Amino acid sequence: MKSFASILTLALCLGTPAFAGSAPASVATEEQKAASLARLAAEGGEASAQYKLGVMYANGEGMAQDYAQAVTWVRKAAEQGYAPAQYGLGVMYVRGLGVGQDDAKAVGWFRKAAEQGDAAAQHNLGVCYEKGKGVPQNDAEAVSWYRKAAEQGMAFAQDNLGYMYEHGRGVARDEASAIVWYRKAAEQGDELAQNSLRRMKAGGRGHSRSPR
Repeated sequence: MKSFASILTLALCLGTPAFAGSAPASVATEEQKAASLARLAAEGGEASAQYKLGVMYANGEGMAQDYAQAVTWVRKAAEQGYAPAQYGLGVMYVRGLGVGQDDAKAVGWFRKAAEQGDAAAQHNLGVCYEKGKGVPQNDAEAVSWYRKAAEQGMAFAQDNLGYMYEHGRGVARDEASAIVWYRKAAEQGDELAQNSLRRMKAGGRGHSRSPR
């Protein structure tokens, strides 16, 4: 199962940082133009542009990579109530990118985005509750947040919810419900859910694992 941090990275779309000279000149020029346009809009107070500029700083797109600047711009958008930025700032606190690592602050920002219906934030808030990171460990709360994300179609959350049903954590043990949620994730190509589904159909017993 993937680690908590790696899932956060994928969800925020902070991929492998670009290396100087790694992109063709034409691509680099286009990235610089995009960064300039994002900066103009961001400085004008547009939340989505502030978030975009922050992500570009984090990825080194059209500018030198700078996590401190990334945090600055992502925070501006988050403080305007922009859910993707609230989630992104939570990711940065979890990973310690441009800020001191702080699970409690991460939870605070995940919660703000989750309450606006952001599925990735709902999933990660569930992970925080299941692992007791930044909040007291609480399987029932984990299930509640996994369910919200799972019902929006997020495969990771569907797989984690299936696991909670299979093992009776935070919810009554129910193999039929576990199979339902594993299947939903498996149909989206989630390999771990596919493996769990095959194992359960073959009558195999579940095993302990970390949430992702």
